[in-house]
Amino acid sequence: MQTGPQSGAEAASEVTVRSAVGRYDGFFEVVGVKKPGGKGCWCMSYRDSRVSTEERPAYMRDLCATEPGPGVLAYVDGTPAGWCSVAPRSTYRRLMNARTIPFVDDRDAWVAVCFVVRAGYRRRGLMHALLDGAVAHAAEHGAEVVEGYPVEVPDGERVDVISGYVGTTRLFEAHGFHRAAPTTGRSGHRPRWVMRRELA
Repeated sequence: MQTGPQSGAEAASEVTVRSAVGRYDGFFEVVGVKKPGGKGCWCMSYRDSRVSTEERPAYMRDLCATEPGPGVLAYVDGTPAGWCSVAPRSTYRRLMNARTIPFVDDRDAWVAVCFVVRAGYRRRGLMHALLDGAVAHAAEHGAEVVEGYPVEVPDGERVDVISGYVGTTRLFEAHGFHRAAPTTGRSGHRPRWVMRRELA
């Protein structure tokens, strides 16, 4: 999907963003819970939180086995390092029922809803590569518009990893997204926006 060198100190590293279809092992490395008996989101919070912790690995394995898949993976020199969940809004139960995130129109926008970058690979610009890859993936599957619901972070400030999983408005603006609507949602007590990029 996308390949390119990283900037700065990591310029020698090669970053490739690929669809998660056929790459469940990569998804597991980035997002999966490896501790026996451990609980975790498995990127199911927005999709369908009713699925039990025990059933989530199989659920995501099935999604990774069929098009369009549940998202994209970033590889650094062939090692899975990052994840972006991107899929039509209609496939996210929580978003379809959300009271805090409005619908802008009646199109089934694709949504880049969650980012994960593994420890050891952060602050290398992987979220930028993931967002570009998410947009490209959506476009390849006929998306008319892509959305995200990131937090607003003032210039000069950073957001913590827990609150920043949705991305920042600066990130989305850097990739051609515009502020389409405010939300009443919060992440880390910061306001979230509906950010949109038209593809068709």
